Amino acid sequence: QVQLVESGGGLVQAGGSLRLSCVVSRSTFRILSMGWYRQAPGKQRELVAIMSSGGTITNYLHSVKGRFTISRDNAKNTVYLQMNSLKPEDTAVYYCNAVRELTMTSPPLYSTWGQGTQVTVSS
Repeated sequence: QVQLVESGGGLVQAGGSLRLSCVVSRSTFRILSMGWYRQAPGKQRELVAIMSSGGTITNYLHSVKGRFTISRDNAKNTVYLQMNSLKPEDTAVYYCNAVRELTMTSPPLYSTWGQGTQVTVSS
């Protein structure tokens, strides 16, 4: 069973930055397209950013374009999300998962989720 371990969240003021990390316990990580999802209280989980296995293709939720950057280190089985110019509306629990397709409507590949990492942005 895959394990997804997210970290790096915290409390930050609006305009601040955070870098999230997610370690994936899969030797096949390098062939997986990966994504970052988030879920705010009372809202559905949404896909925020995606990256192809080779890292050459990325896409973002419109509201985070220009502020968030997804990256990966295949040698470390890790995917990152650099979040700059954070806004209160970015407050959510952030999760990573593999994605089935390189679209912003992709469902997750794995049915299991990690514990997520809480990001709270104060105004």
